Amino acid sequence: MANRIKQGFQEKLLDLAVVELFPTKIISITSRKCRKYAQVLSSIREVGLIEAPVVAPFKKEKGYLLLDGHLRIMALKELGVERVSCLISTDDETYTYNKYINRLSAIQEHRMIVKAVQSGVSEEKLASALNLDIGTIRSKMYLLEGICSEVVDLLKDKVVPEPVFKALRKMQAPRQIIAAMLMNDQNKFTCNYAKALLEATPTHQLVNNGKPKKETPAILARQARLEEESLALSKEIGSLKDQYGTALLDTTAMLAYLKRLLSDEAVAKYLREYNESIYDKFKEIVEFDFFRLKNME
Repeated sequence: MANRIKQGFQEKLLDLAVVELFPTKIISITSRKCRKYAQVLSSIREVGLIEAPVVAPFKKEKGYLLLDGHLRIMALKELGVERVSCLISTDDETYTYNKYINRLSAIQEHRMIVKAVQSGVSEEKLASALNLDIGTIRSKMYLLEGICSEVVDLLKDKVVPEPVFKALRKMQAPRQIIAAMLMNDQNKFTCNYAKALLEATPTHQLVNNGKPKKETPAILARQARLEEESLALSKEIGSLKDQYGTALLDTTAMLAYLKRLLSDEAVAKYLREYNESIYDKFKEIVEFDFFRLKNME
């Protein structure tokens, strides 16, 4: 079939010598001291390699380009492992694999830990494998305790710091949902923003009415202003999202029209001779890489 979808990877893993893998990026010596590397090293030592490195055939030399898994390969070398099973990418070496990877969100990590514990893996074993203390493992396990399902769905694929959930947990479910929607609308998932939303939450929307607050007129006015500004900004963002599709279509049509206009030599010559400033502006618009800018966003 002409429209058959091309597979991105070969179906079977390939056993390769570690020395056959050529890195596609430089890993600094200081990387060995980072927490991420310590977790990878501890995990491989305790439970073995879970996620296979991704490689692609190296056309220039005999061997394979390492597209993803540089820390894992570094750890395997440190542990004296000489061979590793790899996932073979069918794309060539120009394919930048890491660009397309979505790292685990806090909620996804929580679900993996819960699943591991339910499968019989002890907290001590997990802590050792992830190079974390048991307290941290338990904190990740109970991350969503007190968080309503609608909020979990809103934040499930977002990179949200764990303390944000601590702030949300102090709110009642309806207020949690509003806070999560504000975070999504503004693409703002910081601890400080969550704390600000918590501060702006009326007492009756807090769990058990929260702790008694000192509510001076100035504090109440600031809270009301923050709430109004957040809601107004969310409405403005929603309006911009509605207008974006139409604006993009109009811009695309305009670019196509100007390109067709300037491709007509008679029109281009007339503009150059009698309206050079307009011609220069049209040419600048046509040559502007609008879609590259869009993808950067």
